[in-house]
Amino acid sequence: MDRLQAIQLFIRVVDLGSFSKAAADLRIGQPSATKLVAQLEKQLGSRLLHRTTHGVSPTEIGSLYYEKCKLIAHHFEEAETVTALLQSQLQGGLRISTSVAFGRRVLVPLVVRFMKLNPKLQVELSFDDRYADLVAQGIDVAIRMGPLADSTLGARFLGINPWVVVASPDYLAQRGVPEKPADLAGHDALVYSTVQGDARWLFTGADGRLNPITVRGPLRSNNLSAILSAARGHMGVAALPWYVAHESVRANAVTPVLSEWSLPSQEIHAVYTSPRLVPAKVTSFIEWLQGQLGQRWWSEPL
Repeated sequence: MDRLQAIQLFIRVVDLGSFSKAAADLRIGQPSATKLVAQLEKQLGSRLLHRTTHGVSPTEIGSLYYEKCKLIAHHFEEAETVTALLQSQLQGGLRISTSVAFGRRVLVPLVVRFMKLNPKLQVELSFDDRYADLVAQGIDVAIRMGPLADSTLGARFLGINPWVVVASPDYLAQRGVPEKPADLAGHDALVYSTVQGDARWLFTGADGRLNPITVRGPLRSNNLSAILSAARGHMGVAALPWYVAHESVRANAVTPVLSEWSLPSQEIHAVYTSPRLVPAKVTSFIEWLQGQLGQRWWSEPL
């Protein structure tokens, strides 16, 4: 027996003085209504209603129970209202997880703007290059790069994260400009140890052919800022996400090379705990991000 449904039915029977009217009001059959109240009385061990040919009225115990049930129903409706309000309005806490470089360079200014548009939100923004356990850590939405593993999580595509090969003008003046991927064998590579196959860079030419190149050099790091700093410091050639390199390219601190070749791009996804019953604050934030990460978001000021 659905106890709450039985309580709601009992209230309507007392209010209307009729099983048939209460059943019609709640859109259930009269036999089901009569059975539900009888089960409720059996469970309580007390008769709640007088049943006569003239109608239905509460017993003494039924009247006391009716008053308590009205309070229960009121609190239940109030709880549903609060839940609906939180689901429909952008307020309360929003916990976001992202990688260090993308978070610092891209997501922080976007989150600040989103918060200004929605001043009732309290955002907790965490940075970690390891994937967060959304359920265990209470994360509302995580921004992830690369292919997604099969899971029960919900996910929305946000855009593409392209990569570029760069070096400083001074380095290129001393060592020459590589014209094809094979030329990197004669250059110092600055290796980001997390993406792009580590020390094996996979280039694609205009003809669609893959050209994997093994690179080596003086620096290997899992931090993109360290790789960029080394490239700006004339230490070698680096493969970087465009969002990391674009400001330095604009400032002429580094120069793109091998422009006729491309490295694999990464997909960017927003990931959340479940594809069902997603809170409005999560869907609104994701949809807003989709609008901000346009076709060439990495080359535009955020």
